[in-house]
Amino acid sequence: MKPYTRLLTIAGSDSSGGAGIQADLKTFSALGCYGMSVICALTAQNTHAVTGIYPVSPEFIALQIDAVMTDIGVDAVKIGMLHSRDVIMTVTERLKHHRAPHIVVDPVMVSTAGDTLLQNDAVDALKSILFPIATVITPNLPEAAVLLQEPVETLLQADRRQLEIACKTLSAFGSRAVVLKGGHLASDAMTDLLYMPETGGLKSFESKRIDTRNTHGTGCTLSSAIAAFLAKGHSLEDAVFQAKTYVTEAIRAGAAYQIGKGHGPVHHFHRFW
Repeated sequence: MKPYTRLLTIAGSDSSGGAGIQADLKTFSALGCYGMSVICALTAQNTHAVTGIYPVSPEFIALQIDAVMTDIGVDAVKIGMLHSRDVIMTVTERLKHHRAPHIVVDPVMVSTAGDTLLQNDAVDALKSILFPIATVITPNLPEAAVLLQEPVETLLQADRRQLEIACKTLSAFGSRAVVLKGGHLASDAMTDLLYMPETGGLKSFESKRIDTRNTHGTGCTLSSAIAAFLAKGHSLEDAVFQAKTYVTEAIRAGAAYQIGKGHGPVHHFHRFW
């Protein structure tokens, strides 16, 4: 019997299908993995806005994690929106208990439309509780600014040296690596930086900016793709490269479509259509 490559997403549900749990599962499937989910919150959202968030209790989140881990197991875990400190503590404790491998944390704080998705007390919990068990964290520049307690304009106007310093500072929260996503920079090039504190290695990944509004879920998709390639046995550097390539092509293909009247999704299954 052939085994599946098993991926678990722990995140919030996106009723529009473009981000969150739905984007993660699409990415896992598109990359040939078996996807499972632990839903931490329900959101009412579309391409314009998030109009409501309904949290799932930490106790039920723990039950979901235990149900998956004790039967199926995982080869990698992607973590997205964890809306409160209690949820972050629960998820961290259960993943440590089950010795989950390859934990990719996308510290989702604000939606593409600008809606806040994280309670204020959760930011410190991310840094002090969850990041230390992460293989890699994948903040974008606005998220990095919150984590570093800096004005977002400081990072949006930063040069390469300043972004490298930001990566190193973010790594001090304990993750084994940092991917700082540069999509918010005012540049024709989309540059993401990978910093690995154990070796001091820093690698940049560039792609040409694609003129489209259909960018909903790009962060979720990138982190899910990194988790998928790690689960398949790729090195971290190659996993980030492969994930970046996949997301760039998903954005390019998704630009040809229209769903809704706001920020549409990327095309997760562009390789097959």
